Amino acid sequence: MNIAIWYVLAVVAGVVAGALITYLFGIIPDKWLQDYGVTPEDPKYRPSKRMRPFPEGLIAAVFCAASYCLAIYFCRMDYIYNFKPMHLAVILLVIPALMLVMMADKLNRIIPDQFTIYIGACGILSVLADFFEGSVWFTPDVQWWIPLLNKVIAALVGGGFIWLIGSLSITFLGKEGMGMGDVWLLLATGLITGCYGLVVLIYVAIFGALFFAIPLLVRKIKRISAEKKRIAEADDPREEKLKIQREKAKIHFAEDPDYLAFGPFLALGCAVFVVMEPFFFEKMFMTMMLFGVYF
Repeated sequence: MNIAIWYVLAVVAGVVAGALITYLFGIIPDKWLQDYGVTPEDPKYRPSKRMRPFPEGLIAAVFCAASYCLAIYFCRMDYIYNFKPMHLAVILLVIPALMLVMMADKLNRIIPDQFTIYIGACGILSVLADFFEGSVWFTPDVQWWIPLLNKVIAALVGGGFIWLIGSLSITFLGKEGMGMGDVWLLLATGLITGCYGLVVLIYVAIFGALFFAIPLLVRKIKRISAEKKRIAEADDPREEKLKIQREKAKIHFAEDPDYLAFGPFLALGCAVFVVMEPFFFEKMFMTMMLFGVYF
C-alpha cells in the first residue's frame, strides 16, 4: 500500500477518534468525573464539565490525527513495512484513551479509574505484541521473560515514584501533591513504555509541565501582590483579608487557578513515546550498548 494512503487513513482515523471520544465523554456517568464519594447532595459537588465539539472536540481530533501521522512517519519501517499489526493496534487504541485522560484531568481534575484500566489493557496488549512480534529494544534471541520484566519494572517504578512524591507532599507540605489517579496512570502507561520509554515519558511530562507552570507561578505572584494591595488600601484590612479567604474557600478544587494537573503531561509523555518508539531506540542505542543494557 502506498505510504500516502496510510497518511490519509491516519487523518481519517484521527478525526473519527476525536469525534468518538467527544461523544463518549459526554455520556459517561457523572460519578466517573467526581472525586471519590462525592454525590450531588454533597456541599462540594460541582457538575462535571464535558467536552464540547469546539474547542475540546477539535483539539482531540487534531491531536489524534497528528499522533497517527507521526506514528506512520517514525514507525513505518518497523511496524508497517515490517508489518506488526499488534504494535499498530496499541497505537491506534491507546492514543484516544490518553486524550480522554488529558481532557478529564484538565476539565475536572480527575482521572477516572475506567480510563486507566483501559490503558492498562492496552499495556497488556503491548506486552503480548513484544512477545509475538518482537520489540525494537531487544534482540530476537533474548529470553522471553526479559521484555516482560522490563514492562513490569517500569510500571512498578513509575507508579511508585509518583506515589512517593504524593506521600512526601502530604507529609511535609500538608497537601496532596500527586493524586492516586496519577499513580495508577503511570502504573498503566509503564506497561506500554517499558523502562527505556519511562525515561522519555517522565522527561516529556516534567518539561511539558514546567512550560505551563512558570506562567502559572508568575500569575500567582501577581495575584498575591494584588490581594496585598487590596488589603492595604481597605478601610478595614482585617475584614478585607477575611473576605478574600472566604472567596477562596468557595472555589471548587477543580477551578483552583493555582493548581496544575500533572495527568495530562504524563499522558502526553506516553503518547510521544508510543508514536516515536523506533526513533527513541535509534537515539538511545549507543548509550544502551555503552552501559551494557541492550540484550
